[in-house]
Amino acid sequence: MSFKMRLVMFAIIGWMLSASALPAADLLTIDNGSVKVGIDRDKGGAITWLSSDAYPQNLVNIADPGRLIQQSYYGGRRLDRSSEGQNESWSPWSWNPIQGGGVGVDGSTGTWARVTVFKKTENTLYSETVPKLWDMPDEEAEAVMRQWTTFEANMPGVVCVRCEIQSMRRDGDPWGEATNSPQEIPACYFTRNFDAVQSYLGGGKWRAEHQRPGPPWGQTTPPRKSMAMFERSGQGVAVFSPTSGASWNFGPHGGGLSNDPMGGPCMHVAPIDRVKLGRDSTFRYRYWLVVGDKAEIAQRLDALWAKYSTEQSQLVKLSL
Repeated sequence: MSFKMRLVMFAIIGWMLSASALPAADLLTIDNGSVKVGIDRDKGGAITWLSSDAYPQNLVNIADPGRLIQQSYYGGRRLDRSSEGQNESWSPWSWNPIQGGGVGVDGSTGTWARVTVFKKTENTLYSETVPKLWDMPDEEAEAVMRQWTTFEANMPGVVCVRCEIQSMRRDGDPWGEATNSPQEIPACYFTRNFDAVQSYLGGGKWRAEHQRPGPPWGQTTPPRKSMAMFERSGQGVAVFSPTSGASWNFGPHGGGLSNDPMGGPCMHVAPIDRVKLGRDSTFRYRYWLVVGDKAEIAQRLDALWAKYSTEQSQLVKLSL
């Protein structure tokens, strides 16, 4: 091989390696220097990237459509649809549209939801998604999810997310009338190394939470509507969901302290609210993601509580 040909070959290899290190073309991110957040077109427009200046790795678990940081809702009665292909692990199950997608079939990790609008404007990420029903291998829900992801003004390390689901179930569908169902606002999955779970009590005080690997998940009642998870170096991520109810779900899944976003083991937290999400209704709420060390997160959570502790969700019901 000639010297010139070797140069060309090395140039091609170098380009391939550098290209593989770039973020996916379908990943949109915003970064203000203290926190970076991203949404993925191929993963339902859900949040698939979150990192900080002190922890530049991605701390979101993205192993399958049921992970991520995403919208997840429930409505109607539980049905056995096994004759239609419903996953036996999730049968019977209620109407459960998931932003990421549905369960897998034939050994796959899942089927991803369809994104119809996906854009970035200044410091805001926006997506519109036709969600999948979680319990079915590849069935779209009669709904649309919308999401606005941006930074909290004048507050480093804080991301604000506004969520909306428009339910458009047809009359006479098998799930029936609205039920007072638990809603995950939102469902969050982080890498398994963020294993030290604490509820925030306010004024810099914390309460350690302990739970065996699930599911089923544990439950706790964070008084300031916020919980955080920390890894060994002291960096953490907190979720503040002021419109949630008293009880939150949380816990580890699997063992070890993996920092792999594609790993099976993960950490889970989900603020819960009970809402009668009817056939023809729209539900809206906001939540905040906070990154930093324990002192930084505490300071930011106190500031968020002072501003948003009276925040209310909105449910517009056009029918039952």
